[in-house]
Amino acid sequence: MTDWQPSASLNNLQKRAELLRYIREFFHQHNVLEVDTPVMSNCAVSDPFIDTLEVNYQSAVGLPVDTLYLQTSPEYAMKRLLAAGSGAIYQMGKVFRNGEYGGRHNPEFTMLEWYRPGFTDSDLMDEVEALVRPLLQCQPIERITYSDLFKRYLGFRPEAVTLNELVAETQKHIDIELEDSDPNTWLNLLMSHVIEPELVSVDALFVTDYPASQAALAKVRKNPQGQSVAARFELFVKGVELANGYHELTDWEEQKMRLESDQALRQQLGLPERPLDYRLVDALKSGMPECAGVALGVDRLLMLILSTGQISDVLPFDLPKA
Repeated sequence: MTDWQPSASLNNLQKRAELLRYIREFFHQHNVLEVDTPVMSNCAVSDPFIDTLEVNYQSAVGLPVDTLYLQTSPEYAMKRLLAAGSGAIYQMGKVFRNGEYGGRHNPEFTMLEWYRPGFTDSDLMDEVEALVRPLLQCQPIERITYSDLFKRYLGFRPEAVTLNELVAETQKHIDIELEDSDPNTWLNLLMSHVIEPELVSVDALFVTDYPASQAALAKVRKNPQGQSVAARFELFVKGVELANGYHELTDWEEQKMRLESDQALRQQLGLPERPLDYRLVDALKSGMPECAGVALGVDRLLMLILSTGQISDVLPFDLPKA
């Protein structure tokens, strides 16, 4: 039997070690402090489309069991550190997402996340590019708005079409029967099934100014046309979503509303309702600095460096071998 053998080759594991060293040296040179927040939390992420892994904890054998949650991102804890005055910080460590396994997904993976007080999302894109371009050996990275991206690849702007037109457009490209009145459902289908496959031929691309309805934890601002957009970007490399960044929301009342809106959507969709992290709200209320933050998939970055489509090629042991 060979089940004991690692998923990745020893040469790829050497490349992995070199990448981790490069990342840490990059942030050392940029005076960004490395932090290490808990993997387990009393609260879970609110995003309805991310499922959290649960852990049963007992303070002693025979005592009641408490449910804890493995972090899907260190975001909430890192923002609490920012509010406490940490300054610029980064973290590189394990995060966990239930139900995610495939060529680009493993339920346990390595995320690099960092926050820059005083930066806008545009400033942070500059730093993301400085980090990844030497590794990917690509040309300067183009920036395109979400609206312009849809215009380029599908011939229309999302803000200029009705829901019915959006559904009809989706059904031109995807054989799907679905009742859903949320435009984002259809936009996400077009993005994942039509546009992202086209991006395979593009070395690297920053997509900016997402619809305000897709802001997640980003600020909402006006674009030059006077439309409300999310101060958010994603980096795609050869069609692979590599990084997701925000000019971070600092309004505690808005943050509280978004958490509770997510919980309401979970209830509507019949998804588990887990404890919301109001400590994040309290941290923002105390005064988190204006900043930009980004999360980047380290395993995916190594996959791109090594030109492999299988995440198992860059992990010591993927899920079946764990």
